[in-house]
Amino acid sequence: MSDSDRYVPPKVWTWDKPSGGRFENINRPIAGPTHDKALPVGRQPLQLYSLATPNGVKVTVMLEELLELGHDGAQYDAWLIRIQDGDQFGSGFVAVNPNSKIPALLDRSGTEPIRVFESGAILMYLAEKFDALLPTERPARAECLSWLFWQMGSAPYLGGGFGHFYAYAPEPFEYPINRFAMEVKRQLDVLDRRLAESDYLAGPHYTIADIGVWPWYGQLVQGRLYDAGEFLQVQEYRNVGRWSDRIAARPAVQRGRKVNRIRGDLSDQLHERHEASDFELRTEDKLQAGKG
Repeated sequence: MSDSDRYVPPKVWTWDKPSGGRFENINRPIAGPTHDKALPVGRQPLQLYSLATPNGVKVTVMLEELLELGHDGAQYDAWLIRIQDGDQFGSGFVAVNPNSKIPALLDRSGTEPIRVFESGAILMYLAEKFDALLPTERPARAECLSWLFWQMGSAPYLGGGFGHFYAYAPEPFEYPINRFAMEVKRQLDVLDRRLAESDYLAGPHYTIADIGVWPWYGQLVQGRLYDAGEFLQVQEYRNVGRWSDRIAARPAVQRGRKVNRIRGDLSDQLHERHEASDFELRTEDKLQAGKG
């Protein structure tokens, strides 16, 4: 690169042009709503507003796991938020999550609605509400929460860093791809070493730590994120692969992955979920066949 092509940061950054990449139409340096739009509300006690990104999958898997355990109070309506259309900037959504990110949860089971945002906070809230999937013994609880918060701190390197520059940026650049690929592989090694000594992240039992980490790193080693499996040589992380396959086989995980999904096989897309029967009756392949 010649000196004339080298980028020199200005003394004061200003937002004067689109940022480029797949999400340039929704990226902006300010918060708050862009338009008035009320959120829909169904009849279930929990109202989820989301999209089947890894962070969204965490919560739908959690809800399906709770229902699998017999917690009927975990029945939920899942409403689709199309982030590329800017749905997350509607006034109703911003009222539930001022950060304008999916997922957002509204618990309407009590006298006053309770909003919960940030996927890790939602997992903890639901685990405590239903006394499930979060150990009560102090050492196991500490281990579980440590891995959950590890994911919350690490995923920006995988999603916003590696995923952005490898899959979404306007063009590939060697330095950021190398920088974030190195960190993602280090994180996979952290997980692989832990899972060499433990069936699940917090110990012998499946917890919200696994539910939080799997949609990111589990799906990555299964080739479901960024089409980057070969690039990252994910097969090297055999313990992560074993753990990921075991979780992927869980019926609640298979259901949860489908909720609010708008890409991939039509049989795996359930744009909205309101009843358990929707998985049999309202996936996109069924709905489109009914229109024929």
